[in-house]
Amino acid sequence: MAKGKETVLTEDAFLVSETDEKGNIIFANDEFCKIAEYEKSELLGSPHNIIRHKDMPRAAFKDLWDTIKSGVMWQGYVKNQTKSAGFYWVYATVYPYKNDKKEQCYISIRRKPSTEDIEKHEILYKTMN
Repeated sequence: MAKGKETVLTEDAFLVSETDEKGNIIFANDEFCKIAEYEKSELLGSPHNIIRHKDMPRAAFKDLWDTIKSGVMWQGYVKNQTKSAGFYWVYATVYPYKNDKKEQCYISIRRKPSTEDIEKHEILYKTMN
């Protein structure tokens, strides 16, 4: 995909990833890998912020981490970067949970956001730090 090119998710897209307590990826479904343009082997063990887009304000991720570390589900709109420096928008839901070893983990499921929500959040995020 071309640099800076937007990848638009399909209506039935369902991107899933899981991270450990430190935010390192421990699971990524095939669709997430495809959209992010990474091989699964490149993602597993990598920090989830490997896909963080520069347009995303730090305050949005602080809110996400403060929320899930308190044990509460977080939902929001996120602009991610692909390996080729393109981007894609998602509506994300992140759940904190304990695995079988009682370790803190997080699962993120992402769907296609509406065009209206993307436009609203592009404007909002430009006003945040």
